[in-house]
Amino acid sequence: MQQFSLENQSAYHQWRTRKLRNYPTCTEQLIVDIRNPYQLTQEEKNSLLQLCEKANLAIYRARHGDLQDKNVVTAIARQLGLIHMDANFCADRDRISSIQVLREGSASSYIPYTNRPLNWHTDGYYNRDAQRIRAFLMHCVRPAESGGENTYLDPEILYILLRDQNPGHIEALMDPEAMTIPPNPENSERPDLETTGPVFAIDRSTQTLYMRYTARSRNIQWKDSPACTRARSALQELLNDNTYRFRHCLQSGEGVICNNVLHNRTMFADKPRSGRLLYRARFYERVSSPDPANGMAHTDDVVAE
Repeated sequence: MQQFSLENQSAYHQWRTRKLRNYPTCTEQLIVDIRNPYQLTQEEKNSLLQLCEKANLAIYRARHGDLQDKNVVTAIARQLGLIHMDANFCADRDRISSIQVLREGSASSYIPYTNRPLNWHTDGYYNRDAQRIRAFLMHCVRPAESGGENTYLDPEILYILLRDQNPGHIEALMDPEAMTIPPNPENSERPDLETTGPVFAIDRSTQTLYMRYTARSRNIQWKDSPACTRARSALQELLNDNTYRFRHCLQSGEGVICNNVLHNRTMFADKPRSGRLLYRARFYERVSSPDPANGMAHTDDVVAE
């Protein structure tokens, strides 16, 4: 992809202009109301696809149907081109994870299954390339009594911010030895697996920019070089201070569908007898690109002025 080549400044600036033109400026511009998640109207589907094409992120708000049924996750996903799910070891047998506070079991030691805050990350940053997570869908059955707000950031926007600041940051973060995830003896799927790779990479199968990242410091090994240290510091500063972040606390019947954007979560407090519950599915595909044959607007025109 020429727009991501550090040598091709012209292609980069053309892509940058298109990316930033009419980019969403608030969370409300990402929300799509849907009547029946099991049968999206063409207009609803187009809106979700357009937003994922423009910002790699959309939030749906379903009003009817059995919104506690896990089938709602696969139903929406399939209509957006997401078929093949990742079978991570904390997921249920249907490969969908029930994200809730757990008091016992192997998953209870992992932060997503507690009420503690989650730091910035992309999903599956520890996976092999063959199991690359390109999209995920998170559906809310029950929100917390308080807290549990997510913040989202489009990796392509972060790429722009870093490259505009210093192209050397991009070069360092594209180093194939930039970030290493050591083996995890507690994970039966990867007890001896060490994964090393770049933070930013070109996904050859989709010809798009891909990002794998975690802000956690424990058990993460970064390349010991001045350039990587500077790039990592700049990345962390931008994550916590930029105008392109979207904050939203999912409510019952709402969900986020995205091309594996960066995200975090605040601490939350559960209701006494009905704790926070979300369903999460991770996919090897990206959300399908908009189809001009269906009368969809150009992605530059997704967000109204």
